[in-house]
Amino acid sequence: MNRYAKPTAEESLIERAAKVYDFGAHLRGRAVPAYPDAGAQADEPVAPPTVAPIPVAPPSPTLSAIPAEFLSDTDDDGLDEWEAPESDLAQIDRTMLAEAGMLVPGAPVGALAEEFRLVKRQLLLTAREIAAGPIGDRARTIIVGSGKPGEGKTFCAINLAISLAAERDVEILLVDGDFAKPDVMKRLGLEDSLGLLDILADQRLDPESCVVRTDVPQLSLLPAGKRTHADTELLASHRTEAVLDRLLAANPRRIIIFDTPPALAASPASTLALLVGQVMLVVRADRTTEADVREAVNLLDGCEHIHLVINSVSFEPGRGRFGSYYGQEK
Repeated sequence: MNRYAKPTAEESLIERAAKVYDFGAHLRGRAVPAYPDAGAQADEPVAPPTVAPIPVAPPSPTLSAIPAEFLSDTDDDGLDEWEAPESDLAQIDRTMLAEAGMLVPGAPVGALAEEFRLVKRQLLLTAREIAAGPIGDRARTIIVGSGKPGEGKTFCAINLAISLAAERDVEILLVDGDFAKPDVMKRLGLEDSLGLLDILADQRLDPESCVVRTDVPQLSLLPAGKRTHADTELLASHRTEAVLDRLLAANPRRIIIFDTPPALAASPASTLALLVGQVMLVVRADRTTEADVREAVNLLDGCEHIHLVINSVSFEPGRGRFGSYYGQEK
């Protein structure tokens, strides 16, 4: 006698099917004699063969649960990541970006893309350093502003947002905080909708409900909202801090970028500077004076970390900067 029990073999598909379907039914039907047996009288009627009814089993749940697309003979495995329907995403106008000389998501890397790679890297490093301090999550907030109008702050804010959205570990929320002259949505080819001022004025509004998700991966927008003469007062209220913290808490990977009005032209920038982690002050090389820079920095000194970005610098052939490397000689 064998000391060891024979391992139970796994039932084959045929064996499992045999429990459901009576494969021997046709054999039993043929085994019944077609003529009377020797003991029967020739004139006695012969009863027809009795065949037990075959129970009909319900379809196998294992097979019926397989979607049809997985039963096809194509190479497509159908396991692509889920994406929100295009109708739920705002379609950013790439052609408009290109015509304005801005970064285009997914386009080949050029001189402008490399410049903003340097800019964002410094901002990310600073955010990491100050996150451990008392400012906490507010380290993930950045103002992009200027001293006077026409220095390219909105141009830089959009490009910075697009560049940061290409990072693997963050998601970007670009907020139009230039309440008097909102321009972010228009430059991206989008319509305005409920925005920051509406959220600040109505405590019933959930900030996340006003966030506009775009077809650029990891980039969302928050419009300026309905214009009001009390924009600075709304920014100075406790509601602003609560909204800011709510937007940060909703997504631990989120970095919020504010496009604010020129500091020397309107007060919201200096008010918001008290609440954010960093300020990126855009300085136009051919227009901004040193006195303008000093005055703007003084107005924004509620934020301890202020960076200067020089805009509209003329390209110098042979200087060895990014333009020559990427074949952009003009």
